Order: sequence, then C-alpha cells, then structure tokens
Amino acid sequence: MTPSLLAYFAFLFTTGQLTPAPTPAPAAAVAPAPAKAAPATLTPATPAAPAVVVTREERDGGPAVGAGSLGFEVGTSTAGAIRVATAPTADEVVTEVQKFYGGITQVTAKFRQTVTNVTFGDTKSSDGTVWIKKPGKMRWDYYTKKGKKTATSKSFISNGDYLYVVEHDNKQVVEKNLEKNMLPVAVTFLYGKGDLKADFTAALDGSKKYGGKGDLVLKLTPKTESAQYKTLYLVVASDDYRVKESIIIDPAGNTNHFRFYEPDFKKAVKDSWFNFDPKTVKNYRIINADEEDAKDGADAKGDAPAKKTK
Repeated sequence: MTPSLLAYFAFLFTTGQLTPAPTPAPAAAVAPAPAKAAPATLTPATPAAPAVVVTREERDGGPAVGAGSLGFEVGTSTAGAIRVATAPTADEVVTEVQKFYGGITQVTAKFRQTVTNVTFGDTKSSDGTVWIKKPGKMRWDYYTKKGKKTATSKSFISNGDYLYVVEHDNKQVVEKNLEKNMLPVAVTFLYGKGDLKADFTAALDGSKKYGGKGDLVLKLTPKTESAQYKTLYLVVASDDYRVKESIIIDPAGNTNHFRFYEPDFKKAVKDSWFNFDPKTVKNYRIINADEEDAKDGADAKGDAPAKKTK
C-alpha cells in the first residue's frame, strides 16, 4: 500500500502570492529612423542607433517582462540603450520555484483534484482545503456534500513525523511513520526541504496543453524510475514563480491534476490541526501501515520456493 499512499500524497503544491506582482517594464520605445546622411564635407555622419544590451541583473533582479509575455520585451534603460529581457530557462524556473516555497511559513488554500483513469475512461473530481505550516506540517481535507451540508470525507494529516490517512466513509485510519518512510521531494520542497534538481530533469513545456496565457510550464522527469509518477508538470506563474497547478502522470498514463485557489498566507494556522487524536474517532479501525508492510514482506518470503537440500 505504500506506493499508492505516497503517490496520493505526491499530488503536492500550493499557490499564492507573497509579494505584489512587479510593475511591468515600460513599453518598447521605437527609435526614429536615421536622417538621410548629408555630404561628408558639410556634417558628420548620423550616430549609430543605441546598442542592444542584455544583462543578467535585469533578467534576475531588474524589471520583469510584461504580464503574459514568454518571449522578449524591449524597453529603454537610463543610459539610452535598448534592453531585451529574455524568458527564463527551465533551470532558472526550478530555482525560483524552490526559492518561493522556501520563503513560505504557512498557507491555507482551496483545491480541486481531477483524476483521469485511462483504463476505465472515467474522470472524477474532488474539492477540499489544504493547510501547510513549517516545519513539515501538512493537512488536506476532502469534502462531500450531504444534502445541503458539506462534510469532510477524508483527511491526510502530517505532523512531520507521522502521516495519518483518515477515511470517514470507511471508518478507518492508516498510520505511517515518516522517519522510516520519507515523503518524496516532490512533496517536501513545499516546506523548504529537498532539491527538485537532484531528483528531476527539467524542461520547459511549450505544448500549451496545461496552464494559461503567461504561465510557465515545467516538465519534470524523474532521474530514477518511480512507481508514483512518470512525468510531473508544474504550471508556474511568471510574475512570482508560485505553482498554480500540478499534474502527475503515472506509468500507466493516469492523470492526477490539482488546481489551487484563494491562498491565504496571513490566516492563523494552528499546530493542533496537524495532530491526530484517536479519541476523536473511537469506533474507527486503526491500521499501522509499517506493520502491514512488514507482514506483507514476511508473507512474500514465505511464498518463495523452498531451497533444495542435499
């Protein structure tokens, strides 16, 4: 059960804006056409047009390109030269994404998850709320409507040491020790741990299948074969490098698509929300996933053909 549990939790990512969007660079200044040269004996030749300048500082720390632009934008610098801001590389986008989430302390956001099963040809959607708080605390609550009321049907709760999957419909809780079973970096980078570059090969996806106008789309391919995902796409906002959507495609071709809404970085997030208390679900079955995995491993060894003796 471990691979499926981590795959479910590896949907990841939240969204939001920690700082106001940067002011777009001024529109391109069109230089006037050079005057027709006069005879050399009367006036000097017309000076050449200003040189085109591309600086690293302006790519990383200067005025950003206009909203929605993924190519080039031209502006004028104080020195009179024409400035060209280039689109970031995939490596730079990954760096900025991790920098963004490295600066987050806590966040609350709504999400919608859409799962497409290629084998059965069906698509299911779920809605819920996610809370993240450093260090290493996450909670995902899934909601269902019962008449006019909305109830929590399932929760994924992590206090950094243990992960609890609370299934209210099935009246059971699955407990997993995270010290023995680390979550993948595709999850942990959300609270500032792990390195996406170490685990994935990044490229910019230009297919326009995911994201909208102005978004940067990262295609991340695991460097080591994974049972959880074949490809991970991140839809990244070009203004502040937050992740707006995440799409996981597993080895079978199934798609797990998350979209995030209404982030709030100021709303109080209590530590108690990330602690599971069995007393709150007295009639639920508690399953220790580590013990179940150990038992499954022992059973597998027992099923192995016996060695021949002389």
